Amino acid sequence: MSERVDWSRHIAAGRRDPRPIARDVTVVIPTLGRPIIVRCIAAILAGRAWPAALTVVNQGPAKDIAIMLEDVASLGITARHEPCESRGRALGLNVGLRLVETPFVVITDDDCIPDERWVEGYARHFAEHPGMAATGRVDTAGEGRVISIVSDPQQSIQRKPKLMFDRLSGGNCGIALQVLGTVGLFDEDPCMRYAEDGEWAYRALRAGVPIAYLPDLVVAHVGWREIGERLAQYRRYARSHGAFFGKHLRRGDGFIVLRAGAHLARALRRWLRGALKSDPELAANGRSYASQLVPGMIDGLRSGRAPPSL
Repeated sequence: MSERVDWSRHIAAGRRDPRPIARDVTVVIPTLGRPIIVRCIAAILAGRAWPAALTVVNQGPAKDIAIMLEDVASLGITARHEPCESRGRALGLNVGLRLVETPFVVITDDDCIPDERWVEGYARHFAEHPGMAATGRVDTAGEGRVISIVSDPQQSIQRKPKLMFDRLSGGNCGIALQVLGTVGLFDEDPCMRYAEDGEWAYRALRAGVPIAYLPDLVVAHVGWREIGERLAQYRRYARSHGAFFGKHLRRGDGFIVLRAGAHLARALRRWLRGALKSDPELAANGRSYASQLVPGMIDGLRSGRAPPSL
């Protein structure tokens, strides 16, 4: 499953020293079956508290995940392996979210390593603010460059969409099922396949759902993409982001015009700064957004597909 994790040792440690169960919390992890998911689940088991349930939606071929979750279930956690033939992170998330039976759900990705206080912290937040979505800090791990990190040490609450971006890290967020019932699930539209988190955050804020940023809720995002993969990902992110804007423009949201202009200006600045600093990756990031934002907006304007409901 993974050369870096002694899985049997983690299970033995869990049996020897079981953690308190956060009875109201389910963790959902979408995966393409990458072996790195072992590190993610091992980190959850090493935490100060365990979730009541753990659901892994597997859109890949790895069969070891089901065996691993049987071990997790032996610790008293409701563990579910849900195969999903279709691809797309939003689709995988929604499959998992529809299976949640607890009042709250916490989401991470298979290449994220949660901190030991992660489940415990989300459970505490939900107990105090059940109607408020939450997100946390995203650090970097591994030798590869990570496309996006969040390092702000200051706690904050966002109540309205901002001009540049809305803070919600898809690999580190928690939501009440009641909120999902109000806002809807993640948008599975292929044209915005890499912007589902930002679009959901925007929709939630428009619906009056605050989003708390809690820097004590930490995951480490493992950098595993090579430079060529990252450059391709920048283009996909940019076009999907544009589609997110286009879909809301189609619905008559004028604020999106201002936001699109701000993103285009930032992209041009990044492109120029990368060129001046001889940072080809920063320049490529800016160039990707400068060139792909408008085509993506056209994709979104043409799409009449709505986000699914819970």
